[in-house]
Amino acid sequence: MNAPAPTATVGLTGLAVMGRNLARNIARHDHTIAVHNRSPEKTTALVEEFGDEGDFVATESLEEFVAAIQTPRVVLVMVKAGDPTDAVIDELVGLLEEGDIVVDCGNAHFTDTIRREQALTGHGLHFVGTGVSGGEVGALEGPSIMVGGSDEAYERLGPILESVAARVDGEPCCAHVGEGAAGHFVKMVHNGIEYADMQLIAESYDLLRAGVGLEPAAIADVFAGWNEGELESFLIQMTADVLRHTDAGTGEPFVDVVADAAEQKGTGRWTVQSALDLGVPITGIAEATFARSLSGHTEQRAAAREMFSTTSEGDRLSTDSSDDDFVDDVRAALYASKVVAYAQGFDQIAAGAEEHGWDIDLGEVARIWRDGCIIRARFLGRITEAYAEEPDLTTLLTTPFFAEAVKDGVDAWRRVVAAAAQGGIPTPAFSSSLAYFDGLRRERLPAALIQALRDNFGAHTYRRVDREGVFHTAWAGDLSESEQ
Repeated sequence: MNAPAPTATVGLTGLAVMGRNLARNIARHDHTIAVHNRSPEKTTALVEEFGDEGDFVATESLEEFVAAIQTPRVVLVMVKAGDPTDAVIDELVGLLEEGDIVVDCGNAHFTDTIRREQALTGHGLHFVGTGVSGGEVGALEGPSIMVGGSDEAYERLGPILESVAARVDGEPCCAHVGEGAAGHFVKMVHNGIEYADMQLIAESYDLLRAGVGLEPAAIADVFAGWNEGELESFLIQMTADVLRHTDAGTGEPFVDVVADAAEQKGTGRWTVQSALDLGVPITGIAEATFARSLSGHTEQRAAAREMFSTTSEGDRLSTDSSDDDFVDDVRAALYASKVVAYAQGFDQIAAGAEEHGWDIDLGEVARIWRDGCIIRARFLGRITEAYAEEPDLTTLLTTPFFAEAVKDGVDAWRRVVAAAAQGGIPTPAFSSSLAYFDGLRRERLPAALIQALRDNFGAHTYRRVDREGVFHTAWAGDLSESEQ
């Protein structure tokens, strides 16, 4: 008896929340999808509950799963990053045929994607690292999708992913951002910017509550108002929603019953580690990552509270402005700092593309981030325009729109950082972003002294401003200078 002909145009294995919702999204868009999970109960539950949304082919084994997909096969893998992903890929390799496409839609480290692509290429298979942003709601209703891999693979895969992505002005928030691991690299930096964005929002909340004395519900109204202007974004709206929420059990503001120790899954650390390797300063993202780490060191924080006096909640900041004026200063500082965070993130993407030979269109990246992803924001359209006008842009901060925004906000930015420092309210993301801005615009930095010290203790040489060449001074001898 012959096996039944394959009917699915795409397959997806891994039916946790993200995988299940993405499978439903694909089925809703008229694709017949084969679904598989290591625990068959999840496959059965998906089809029983949502089978009327589209054409699902439920399978129990990987062999049955692979056999159900039309060739060249497109297999989406939605399992936990790391060893679980490797285990699934290893099983699939023995079942797939030359020309089939394996798509890792998880938050993989881009170096793992490079390794996996090289390994699968040796088997005649395409491996595509794909960033999917938007959380469980985005997976179901339309995510932002950053696809890596080969042009050939995207020809087969692209129409499927574009059909399920979020859309802005009729355009899908999905693109082939570059070959190799470009998709996962871009998604990693996206998540790094997300870290900075959330830290800046949290610092704004802290300034308005601890420094000005506003209650969460009132701060929610402030954020809702900001969301109607230049700061309009998914995270700003979410912040207003969270701050309005009251805990059902205690009647307290929900934010007050949540432990103040932020967790992380690793993408922020990866972003910072990569930036260090590339020599790209992403100060806002780095400080946001370290702030999460600090929040988790609860024993150290408790010891420090016992030793040092602290600002009590409700103590007001000492400022020369009214509360309303200070709230507006925080808004301006938040906007300027967000511009810095995005500018640094795009700098890192450009550096990563150059390092690895990926042809990444930065304007296209901004375009597909306009909806579906966590960091979607009004000004992403401006970033797209900036790179369209100047593809080799040195930094977003010098484009007319963003330069004007920073100039308009810099005085408020300084007032906020100064007031926070005087009041003992930590603002690592605000402060580091301002320091980065000041460092960029300074004619001369004290790095000249650092380089002279390096030459003094380690003969690391230096360059001069008045003539070409590399030089060393005999610091332990007669202080003569020689060209190296």
